[in-house]
Amino acid sequence: MSNVTKINLGKNGPLVSKLGLGCMRMSSVWGGPRPDESESIATIRTALDSGINFLNTGDFYGAGHNELLVGQAIKGRRDEAFISVKFGAIFHNGHWLGLDLRPIAIKNFINYSLVRLGIDTIDLYQPCRMDNSVPVEDVIGTVADLIKEGKVRHLGVSEITADQLRKANSVYPVTALEIGYSLADRQIESDLLPAAEELGIGVVAFANTAEGLLTGQMKAPLAADSYQNNFSRFQGENLTKNLEKVEVLKAMAEQKGCTPTQLAIAWVNAQGSHIMPLVSMSRRTRLPENIHAMEIAFTPDELNTLNTHFALGAILGGTYLQR
Repeated sequence: MSNVTKINLGKNGPLVSKLGLGCMRMSSVWGGPRPDESESIATIRTALDSGINFLNTGDFYGAGHNELLVGQAIKGRRDEAFISVKFGAIFHNGHWLGLDLRPIAIKNFINYSLVRLGIDTIDLYQPCRMDNSVPVEDVIGTVADLIKEGKVRHLGVSEITADQLRKANSVYPVTALEIGYSLADRQIESDLLPAAEELGIGVVAFANTAEGLLTGQMKAPLAADSYQNNFSRFQGENLTKNLEKVEVLKAMAEQKGCTPTQLAIAWVNAQGSHIMPLVSMSRRTRLPENIHAMEIAFTPDELNTLNTHFALGAILGGTYLQR
């Protein structure tokens, strides 16, 4: 069993692995093919064997398929897993329709999640984002009620502003903030990350490779069916110039004897003891390399090189993270 570091998720929060397993890619979310279920289940179980206990899913991932998959994987091992569930997104035929954060909807969503997961209590329950269609107080207050009922243990939030985070925390203590964060997406450093640290809220950071940009494997132009084509970052001259930026990351990775992906994860990990890289995986073969990424250390000069080269605004164009 690998010795994956454990941290408290937020100030005095639950003990979780410093590396989280994102389960989204184990289901067909954007209309693509569904990965092999047996391999996905084996990946979750191997992650648990390795000491990774934080499992992240959403009730809208594959229209419930993802929760069913996680439920199968943790059967008989419930006490080893910390289950994080996002809710609120509405899809139809693989297309995003919007959010439903009404209290009546939330109370409906959670019952389906509990059944699909085969558990009595969700460890971390969070709206997938806020759109101001429902007051923050109503959304958070409803989850707080579910905590009092025993259906939820901890409150999480995802993809929100610093002001919304403060407001949510004033209604009920927020344990964790889930947000996209990488060398290429550092806009949250100005206000959201400081707010989370000030309030003692743990940070679950996804999209560490910026939708594949930082893997060192992306080439221009992208295949016509690549979902990244929807975002200006991956289009035309923007993509060409952004990939030139990634050459610095590739060179450093070669010097350190690791991959650009590992380096991108390691950078996120190095941003603080309260920050957890959340890495999506659907194959067991990915586990060793991602666990090893958590052991990579940087010299002050290396960090300065990366932080300067990937300063805010260095990467051209936007993604869904810049809404």
